[in-house]
Amino acid sequence: MKIFRLLNLILTLFFVFTNSVYGQFNVDGQIVQRGEYRHGYGKLIEENQDAAAFIAQRARINVQYELEKFKFYVSIQDVRTWGNTPQVKANDNFLSLHEAWAETFLTDDFSVKLGRQELNYDNFRFLGNLDWALQGRAHDFALLKYEKGTTKLHAGAGYNQDNQSLSGNFFSTPNQYKVAHFLRYENFSGKFNFSILFWNNGLQYSELDTNEEVINTGIHYRQSLGFPTLKYQLGNTTLSGFYYHQFGKDLQGRKVNAFDASAQISQSFPLDSENGKNLKFTLGIELLSGTDPGGNTGENNSFSPLYGTNHAHNGYMDIFYVGGRHENSVGLRDIFLRMRYDLNQKLFVSLNNHAFNSFTPYSENDDFHLGYETDLAIGFILNRSVSLQAGYSQLFQDNNLENLQNVQNPAGTQNWAYLMLMYRPTMKNRFIGLLF
Repeated sequence: MKIFRLLNLILTLFFVFTNSVYGQFNVDGQIVQRGEYRHGYGKLIEENQDAAAFIAQRARINVQYELEKFKFYVSIQDVRTWGNTPQVKANDNFLSLHEAWAETFLTDDFSVKLGRQELNYDNFRFLGNLDWALQGRAHDFALLKYEKGTTKLHAGAGYNQDNQSLSGNFFSTPNQYKVAHFLRYENFSGKFNFSILFWNNGLQYSELDTNEEVINTGIHYRQSLGFPTLKYQLGNTTLSGFYYHQFGKDLQGRKVNAFDASAQISQSFPLDSENGKNLKFTLGIELLSGTDPGGNTGENNSFSPLYGTNHAHNGYMDIFYVGGRHENSVGLRDIFLRMRYDLNQKLFVSLNNHAFNSFTPYSENDDFHLGYETDLAIGFILNRSVSLQAGYSQLFQDNNLENLQNVQNPAGTQNWAYLMLMYRPTMKNRFIGLLF
């Protein structure tokens, strides 16, 4: 098969290379297998619609080579749903390159990282590797890194093109930037941890005449400036939050003026520290600005999380800000209470509750309410290589959400469940897609 031929080529090249120079060579990987039952996941399901059920998986093989002042990394993945390839078919189109980058250390503290790579920062609200989605997310990017002690300064840029053309530079891939610029600073000061982020997102646009012929092309830039991490630790109490503000222009050329703000307090109760028994509560609120559907200002006030791992934030049923859902809409006011109970070092149970309201009124009666959601998750570490994760979520929607999604006859029960096995022997994160 193609994946094994490609892997064999990579391994051969690496072994030849490592015989001529002395370095550290490492091969590892992961398999994630997830069965899902969807009955309202992502969008409210109609009364006459059947639930969806399937099993999907991701397999990755990672190869890393380290030499003095140099790192090289390649990650190849296969993402598929059980049954979408005939049993007798030898080749398919599900194999892809997830990451391929080289990092050169100019000094002990300063390096340059070039190639396809994950951008995974802070609480993944704005920039995340999308680990919950089996395909994940990686950027074709040039990244400069300065890291010394508690100080981290990263700067980078990306420039995207459809192919290696002989003429023209129009980038037609939807929902992806043509140009991006990035700057992030992080530091610790005693018990206070903070970061500052600037992201300049350039989307390609085109103007057509009455005959649908392109008469003009260009790039509209939306800037995001924020404090992704604001955290203060006081014993077993954690005060945290984040703030982003967006300005510039959206794809349609409208002026952007939007924000995302969150504040929360977490309290841990160590019940048996030696055996890992712990109870944690988190109470918080997140406000994502939205555009008034009755307004005629021509201004876009809807915040966009852009390239975050949004599954973890506003309910695990992914009604909001996942896969483009709820974008350029009325915004969101999410009040949440999260609970996690660690029974020991291998087993936990979590229960999250959300109260959803729109940021701007959706109905003529100035009604903001959209509904409630409850998320139950369980995680168990079977051994040093294998972990088990399961969850059940139920959404209690309001009429406003039904109208917002244009669902005429929603089913009385909107729910979702999953069971997942993860084989990740070399990874510290044994569970994915969760926030406590």
